[in-house]
Amino acid sequence: MLVIGIILLIIGLIALALRPQIQDESKVPAWLLMFNRRVSLSIVGVGALFITLPYLFFWAEPGYQYFVVYPSGKKSAIMSEGIKFRGFAKITPWQKFIDVKVVSNGEDDRDIEGRMEPIPIRFIDQVTATTKLSTRFQLPADKESFIDLAIEFRSLQNLANNTLIPTVREVVSNTGYMFAAQDYISGSASDFRVAIEEQLKDGAYSVEKLEYRDTVVTAIEQENREITEVQTRYEVQKREDENGKYIRIPHDINENNIIVAQVIVDDVVLEQVFKQRLEAQRDESAKRQLEQQKIKTAKDAQARIIAEGERDKAAERVTQEKEQVKALISIETKLKQEETNKKLAAIALETERLKATAQKVKADAEAYQNAKLVSAGLTPQQRAELEKQIAIGVAQQVAKIKFPTTMIISGGEDGGGTPLEALIGAAMTKQLTTTDSKGN
Repeated sequence: MLVIGIILLIIGLIALALRPQIQDESKVPAWLLMFNRRVSLSIVGVGALFITLPYLFFWAEPGYQYFVVYPSGKKSAIMSEGIKFRGFAKITPWQKFIDVKVVSNGEDDRDIEGRMEPIPIRFIDQVTATTKLSTRFQLPADKESFIDLAIEFRSLQNLANNTLIPTVREVVSNTGYMFAAQDYISGSASDFRVAIEEQLKDGAYSVEKLEYRDTVVTAIEQENREITEVQTRYEVQKREDENGKYIRIPHDINENNIIVAQVIVDDVVLEQVFKQRLEAQRDESAKRQLEQQKIKTAKDAQARIIAEGERDKAAERVTQEKEQVKALISIETKLKQEETNKKLAAIALETERLKATAQKVKADAEAYQNAKLVSAGLTPQQRAELEKQIAIGVAQQVAKIKFPTTMIISGGEDGGGTPLEALIGAAMTKQLTTTDSKGN
């Protein structure tokens, strides 16, 4: 636009300068006759407008804020984007966000405003390391703070190189003294990053360093125990005020109301000696874990053997108990059978006793009846019938008697003899009798 304005201004001025010198219009080109005085003045005015327009208005780009100084010396700031009136003021653009980062060799740093070298730190346990950090800062959001910052630092490079980078390095270095390297690798890495971010935002912590001396003595098994080593360790504690809040030490970042937008700890490279010690600890830990695993395996095997033994014992105990239960059941069954037999015998005895009692009662009744009958006397017909029955019964019994058919009389006057002779004689007589019976 400025170029167009200058061109129009030159054309208008030339037309105004040449117009009075034209005497014969027939000899002048037709296009030149178009530029009369009024047209020429209009062209000059348009050219002048085009030239002055960029000094009256400008385009505010997104992601920038502008420090404005008017010809009268008044200072202002433009914080938003779009077409803005400038009124011939001098404008200095500032990026809203500033990146400050540790850049390694060969890494592209064209879009980074603050380039840093790796930051050396020393942990409280005297282990050294280098830290790689990426941070992003935002310029103050209020006009007054931004104007003061723009006047103080004059350019973005001065702000990054003279304030942001030194403050970041100082905060990171001081934060290292608050942690032990062993704790950092054991899970305090996030706490380390948070501590850096909080100190960049709100100011550095006011800390107190405590020193402890630990003595190492000989083993208790030895008779003469003595101190062999004195180890010194340190601990850092954050100081608190009366209200229990941490005491802060302000730095240039929060004093200039610069906003910490992002903090990323890319890497913490520990010294080689500590790495070797970590590797040795790792190997020892692996060996210890292996031994513990072996011990656990042996204990598991022992427990398995004991469990199997207890299982076998329990099985044997159950088998023996089953046999005992069977024996007890058999004995109890026999006892119950004996008890049942006893009860049955008692019942049978009682039955027999009842039968005997019944027979006795019946016999007593019959005897009583007979006695009554005898005492009362029998009729002639009854007596005759009774004698008849007795005679018949006697005859039947006599008929059944067998009398001997042979009689042997022993010799001698006195009718004596030995028993042997009598037996021989009886046998001969019986044989003879048997022969005769067969002959007949």
